[in-house]
Amino acid sequence: MLATIIILIVILIVAWFAIDLGVGKKELMQEERTFPMRQASLKLFTDGTKLYNDLFKSIEQAQHSIHISFYIVKNDQVSQQFVDLLCEKANQQVDVRLLVDRIGSMKLNRKMRNHLQSCGVKFSFSRRIKFPYLFYTINARNHRKITIIDESVGYIGGFNIGQEYLGLDPKLGIWKDYHLKITGEAVTDLQTQFLTDWGSSVNNEEHEEAGISKQIKDPSMQTVQLRSTEGVSLEDHFLHIINEAKDELCIGTPYFIPTEALMTAILEARKRGVMVYILIPMRADHPLVRDAAFSYLPALVEAGCQVHQFYYGFYHGKVMIADERICDVGTANFDKRSLFLNGEINCFIFDPAFIKHVKETFHMCLHDCPLLSLSDIKKRNWFDRFKQGVATFISPLL
Repeated sequence: MLATIIILIVILIVAWFAIDLGVGKKELMQEERTFPMRQASLKLFTDGTKLYNDLFKSIEQAQHSIHISFYIVKNDQVSQQFVDLLCEKANQQVDVRLLVDRIGSMKLNRKMRNHLQSCGVKFSFSRRIKFPYLFYTINARNHRKITIIDESVGYIGGFNIGQEYLGLDPKLGIWKDYHLKITGEAVTDLQTQFLTDWGSSVNNEEHEEAGISKQIKDPSMQTVQLRSTEGVSLEDHFLHIINEAKDELCIGTPYFIPTEALMTAILEARKRGVMVYILIPMRADHPLVRDAAFSYLPALVEAGCQVHQFYYGFYHGKVMIADERICDVGTANFDKRSLFLNGEINCFIFDPAFIKHVKETFHMCLHDCPLLSLSDIKKRNWFDRFKQGVATFISPLL
């Protein structure tokens, strides 16, 4: 009798979660956007110290506006430096807005938030947890990382604000990531997305229009396209990149949890002779996500894909490259949470010279990273295999 009751309770909870997710997504999901093809000047950062130096300098030089959205801002020394800088600019009458994710930035405490607001910084949490769709609103996070300075300089990528992104977390070690600095037409699209997210977070029914970014005429600019997703079209974007590959496909991600369609596309690419390189971390920054990947890796290794594990710290880059045809650098991981739940924004790049540059940085990471073999996978002990099974079952929420 007790077992029957427990089973019924489990069934009811699973059914509630499914209904909550499905209806909540239908009711609350924001609009997805594929922005026009734009001309932009790009700079790639893979090192947190260099990115922060550049980002903080741009903030210091701001004259009119600083609009920033991060998934994570911590309560540590680096975060305090960031907050103090924003306060300094707000005191100079610069329009400073900081939008952070409600779940991702739980460690941004009330004292620091009050300090921001007392200085004149406009602060808001995005994606607040809402009744009755509690399960959906807990899981569908704003994972975008966007910065726009004076409507003329933008940043987008995988870095957040915290000490670990500078390699200062002893458990994670060296942090490898990808972040873009953007100038030119595409900054307008970053501003549009920020204002959309800001408006929905502060319940502002009046839609703010993004200013037109400064049009710098430079023949060396790259052709790019920003794509903002909400758990609907990202899989199609990824499939397009994979299917475009003729000679080489590179995938870098901290969390490798593909859909059946993506797995099929990668294996089909390998069958037609494409050399496939996949770079994932050896260490894990979240429980089970690393274990989930091992449900998919044996088939890829058997097919001749080269799977490397980043050895020297934590690999957090989100990058896909098909030959020198198309490259994606953004905020979306190669997992089901980014594909079907989170708000993400990615920059698709179509300039062969810049794609070659990104590919070179990717292969530099591969050079010293161990190649995963089938024997390595078979050596995993029973506890690792148990965690793998659990992780695979709950993979849509990892």
